[in-house]
Amino acid sequence: MEGDDCGFHYGDGPNEAQDNDFPTVERSRLQEMLSLLGLETYQVQKLTLQDSLQISFDSMKNWAPQVPKDLPWHFLRKLQALNAEARNTTMVLDMPPDAWPAEKESQMEEEMIYWDPAEDIATDDIYSFSELPVPDTPVNPLDLLCALLLSSDPFLQQEVLLKMSLCQFALPLVLPDSENHYHTFLLWALRGVMRTCCFQAPRGLGSFREDSVVLPRVPTFAFVRMDVSSNSKSQLLNAILSPARRQWDCFWHRDLNLGTNPREIADGLVEISWFFPSGKEDLDVFPEPVAFLNLRGDIGSHWLQFKLLTEVSSAVFILTDNISKKEYKLLYSMKESTTKYYFILSPYRGKRNTNLRFLNRLIPVLKIDHSHVLVKVSSTDSASFVRRIRAIICSVARSPCRRVSVEDMAHVARKLGLRIDEDLEECQKAKDRMEKIIRKIKDVDAYKRDELRLQGDPARKAAQVEREFCQLQWVSEPPEKHRAELRRRVLELRVQQNGQEPTSGVQEFILGISSPSLGERQYFLRWMEWGLARLGSPRPRQPPETLLTLRPKPGGASGLNEPLWPEPLGVEHFLREMGQFYEAESCLVEAGRLPAGQRRFAHFPGLAVELLLGGLPLELVDGATLSIPVRWVTGLLKELHVRLDRRSRLVVLSALGVPGTGKSTLLNTMFGLRFATGRSCSPQGSFMQLLPVAEGFSQDLGCDQILVIDSGGLISGAVASAGDRFELEASLATLLMGLSNVTVVSLAETKDIPPAILHAFLRLEKTGHMPNYQFVYQNLHDLSVPSPKPRDRRQLLDPPSDLSRAAAHMEKQGGSFRTLAGLAERQHVWHIPALWHGAPPMAAVSLGYSEAIFELKRCLLENIRNGLSNQNKNIQQLIELVRRL
Repeated sequence: MEGDDCGFHYGDGPNEAQDNDFPTVERSRLQEMLSLLGLETYQVQKLTLQDSLQISFDSMKNWAPQVPKDLPWHFLRKLQALNAEARNTTMVLDMPPDAWPAEKESQMEEEMIYWDPAEDIATDDIYSFSELPVPDTPVNPLDLLCALLLSSDPFLQQEVLLKMSLCQFALPLVLPDSENHYHTFLLWALRGVMRTCCFQAPRGLGSFREDSVVLPRVPTFAFVRMDVSSNSKSQLLNAILSPARRQWDCFWHRDLNLGTNPREIADGLVEISWFFPSGKEDLDVFPEPVAFLNLRGDIGSHWLQFKLLTEVSSAVFILTDNISKKEYKLLYSMKESTTKYYFILSPYRGKRNTNLRFLNRLIPVLKIDHSHVLVKVSSTDSASFVRRIRAIICSVARSPCRRVSVEDMAHVARKLGLRIDEDLEECQKAKDRMEKIIRKIKDVDAYKRDELRLQGDPARKAAQVEREFCQLQWVSEPPEKHRAELRRRVLELRVQQNGQEPTSGVQEFILGISSPSLGERQYFLRWMEWGLARLGSPRPRQPPETLLTLRPKPGGASGLNEPLWPEPLGVEHFLREMGQFYEAESCLVEAGRLPAGQRRFAHFPGLAVELLLGGLPLELVDGATLSIPVRWVTGLLKELHVRLDRRSRLVVLSALGVPGTGKSTLLNTMFGLRFATGRSCSPQGSFMQLLPVAEGFSQDLGCDQILVIDSGGLISGAVASAGDRFELEASLATLLMGLSNVTVVSLAETKDIPPAILHAFLRLEKTGHMPNYQFVYQNLHDLSVPSPKPRDRRQLLDPPSDLSRAAAHMEKQGGSFRTLAGLAERQHVWHIPALWHGAPPMAAVSLGYSEAIFELKRCLLENIRNGLSNQNKNIQQLIELVRRL
């Protein structure tokens, strides 16, 4: 039988691919690439996310890589800043003329002096700079990506893919690693990529949903090369994905810088990208989500990957110039496959008859007809050809076809013998623990009430009483009887709280973050974040273009305890519960009602600080009670001081603004942080995250750590007439700015500074503490929408509106605003371009946004280094500030 002669059997691929007898040249290629990029030391102890966040000399300059060992760090920094040029691996030789070899410089001068243009000079000696240093051998961007991912831990891999997705880069799905004899399917790394899009024909907000890209089942189309193809797969895919009049370079291709450089280790890489509709017919290339797969290299050399693609795809497009006997045998072995196949040919002259002969033999085997064979030569109209491919894709997607999720693909990959990154024991143990907690949550509100008991009425009442107690310090002669009554009420509430036991869900959470394995703790937290987020997934989401322009209720909530928007259940709720147990116990110890030796929860701050040092934002201001749990925060800072030992000099940087002005996105883009962004239901509290400063740079910068505070949803823009709500927001703004060395005030274009923040300026002026201020106006529209006329510094500091005068009157400043005018020498006004270039969810982050954020970052660090941000603090001083403020 003809198929028996081909030498390829469907079950042979995995054994062949996993064979230990790999050629030495393949092993040496990987090792040489890792050595070239300076990554060979990270094969056992992998690069971590915290490594990539460290502030160093390079954080302050827009530097270009000069040697290959610069490339991984350059890529990570550009990617952190969501820079669309992150994949450019061009190296720049940065050597001034005075560093050139003296003899060469002398020779150049001599030749230039004695050169006679009238002479017929046959040599090119005058142009020969062979003795001058030249850039090293260029590195293909895909080789750099593969080497970096092979050198990174699972959490840095996840962050790299998340940032790549925001830049609209194609993402690695199967990572080749011939050195260690296996390829890795990156399910875990992709799980953190979230998208909000229209999953069905738009019928209002209900048709939009935010979810991980690994979950939806969608039609999937694979593009592969067989032997040689004159047509570029990647360019064709980019054209298919790109809307009219806008070309996206989602997949790296031969016409981009260094695109023709040979790949050393990236052959066998499978990339994935999606088209997600926005619900706008004039913009959407496809009416529903569609996935696209791209195999780098020839299918004959990467048979295992090709088999995976045929098993998961709705259709496979094979690009080739000619079909020979060898290629025919390869395809004949796929005769049992139910996948639809299409050929895109660009035949050499004189090969037409050979192609037709083999195609005619393949048509009945692959169950195709002549409509499945497309010819594209140099004279073919590209736009018409792309429209034809799109029509085929739409036709296949409309018909009954295979629809798979990335999770489904992972099941197939596992059967074929590929390694799945999520199958690690630590990851699975953490997932099992998460599922124990999530399974018990049937109704979020009921769970909060029944399982997170300390966050109910006792916590809100205790916060209100303690707030009243703090306000007494401003009364000249507070009645002692009233003070004693407040103490009694607080103690009564704390006794009530301390009488409770942690529920089973809270205990399971504590066990998860107490694991002796750092990896298992990190896995558990990520699983918890996703599991809790999925509880609210059926709820309608805002259309993607409104994600940065969400507004709370006009004028803020009417009462102190009324939320500005529904708050989803998150990890912060479990940490709040731990904080309330610690608060209650500490209060009883202070009052002498509980011996210190009988404490059960004294270790809770240590557990939370481990999470902070691992990169998790911790809540500073409780979003439920809108107050600082002082004992809990003090315990956290004391524990942090112990952990950091001698490296505890701090600079505090805060970002304040009304929700929806892009402040969290700004901080995340600037420093690679993980503050919640872009959700219609996000935490209302204020969060803090720690940035380490490299030891070699800390002396120059003047600090060892930067504590970054995001005001979150605390400041709603409430006006003075809102009464208690306005006063509370002003107090919280004063607190956050009072703790800060540098404050970034994030504003929408054309909007005034929120009254609560103006109020805080005036309060702080009384204390003599004035941080360095940066006012940042952000255009919240995409680049195609004309932005409002920017406001200059004079307008910002003009005598403001009646609301602002009211704030000044409350502080008895007479409304003159000399205080604000005096800020002119201490602050900058920044105008940041739009975040998105195009319409979400298929928009990429604009290059202008990325570059403007980098300049702001450079300015902030320069101000810290030059001492313009006031003196740094150690943690003990910060603890005292928290108590005083």
